[in-house]
Amino acid sequence: MAAAKRDRTHFLYIAVIAAVLLGITVGFAAPGVAVELKPLGTGFVNLIKMMISPVIFCTIVLGVGSVRKAAKVGAVGGLALGYFMVMSTAALAIGLIVGNILQPGAGLHITEASKGAGAAQAEGASESTADFLLSIIPKTMVSSFTEGSVLQTLLIALLAGFAIQAMGKSGEPILRGVGHIQRLVFRILAMIMWAAPVGAFGAIAAVVGETGIDALKSLAMIMIGFYVTCALFVFLVLGALLRLVAGMNIFSLLKYLGREFLLILSTSSSESALPRLIAKMEHLGVSKPVVGITVPTGYSFNLDGTAIYLTMSSLFIAEAMGNPLSIGEQVSLLLFMIIASKGAAGVTGAGLATLAGGLQSHRPELVDGVGLIVGIDRFMSEARAMTNFAGNAVATVLIGTWTKEIDKAQVAEVLAGNRPFDEKTLVDDGHGGGQDDAGDDGDGTAGDAAPKASAPAPRDGEKAGV
Repeated sequence: MAAAKRDRTHFLYIAVIAAVLLGITVGFAAPGVAVELKPLGTGFVNLIKMMISPVIFCTIVLGVGSVRKAAKVGAVGGLALGYFMVMSTAALAIGLIVGNILQPGAGLHITEASKGAGAAQAEGASESTADFLLSIIPKTMVSSFTEGSVLQTLLIALLAGFAIQAMGKSGEPILRGVGHIQRLVFRILAMIMWAAPVGAFGAIAAVVGETGIDALKSLAMIMIGFYVTCALFVFLVLGALLRLVAGMNIFSLLKYLGREFLLILSTSSSESALPRLIAKMEHLGVSKPVVGITVPTGYSFNLDGTAIYLTMSSLFIAEAMGNPLSIGEQVSLLLFMIIASKGAAGVTGAGLATLAGGLQSHRPELVDGVGLIVGIDRFMSEARAMTNFAGNAVATVLIGTWTKEIDKAQVAEVLAGNRPFDEKTLVDDGHGGGQDDAGDDGDGTAGDAAPKASAPAPRDGEKAGV
């Protein structure tokens, strides 16, 4: 039976690949028609985004509510934020170094049309750090679900989790209820995924139809340089960290997340894979509290790809406008971008708005140059989103390892292919992460947060409570 389920989803992702190729063909053959297909891609991404708030809420409430010691949650969150700050700074620095070596903007000249495009992007950027912090607080308890803010949902879920934690045994029925809701949410998400080929076709066809091949030629260097830099960051920097800290091969982890990368590639949005990353990291063996805190927080504070993009694009624009940045100005811009990059969400176009907003606040005379990369931003956002996603996946494993909240036996079995991910429910009850909390509260394991009334997957049943 399990093989049959895997076969069906296998064909689904083959269909996604075929849809991407067909979209590229239509984009070149009939650009006018292709542009009109954009709503297909937008609609699919919106369907995924519709599920993000309930997924995050259920995951965090189950994770935090099932841990008896609140200090553990605080320790995980503090460690995660510290790691995010260090890695984001490293990514920004790498972007500056590569940008100085390549100098991709030299020789280009900005046009009046590009200036208008840059000004338009600046208008969509965040206003200030204070506004960003205040926006984390929702208007009502339920408005975070309707407004689609990840950080607002994170705040409400943490408050609910700690409240249930303080209720003790009287809060257990609430946990079981949230567990049932989580199963419903993931089942709906699994149904939505069958629309992925249609969404991928519309998104790719539209961007190829809008941009065309000619518009990319003069900007190929910044694109290639950005892709290579992202690849080096993932495989060398993140790969080395993963090997040294967790003893895990980066290629094995990325292979395990292959379908999520394909989804990101076809939608250009790392948020489209956020719910699946949460489910897959739990299945991999990382405890619910670590996954529930690290992944959603990382989607706002650990954007390695966006960090590389911000610094490389800033140098590119400055050179293209004949006003290159001095070393002092680059360091100053680096410090500013460390803060500015924290306000960029993992959605299509947010990086461009953050870049424009950063330049507007720091070097207003460079904002006009943002229009130079508007034409290729959609293609650069592919690498940006996939690097952000890889960074958050690695961060989850590292935080789990440092806090001893990871089942290494489960990790080995999953990465070896012996325990395939359940594509139908997207929920894994089997490993339970029993070792994670056993020393704290006996029965208060991460796995215990899920209702025990439902039948666990037979292949993982023996791992419960390990």
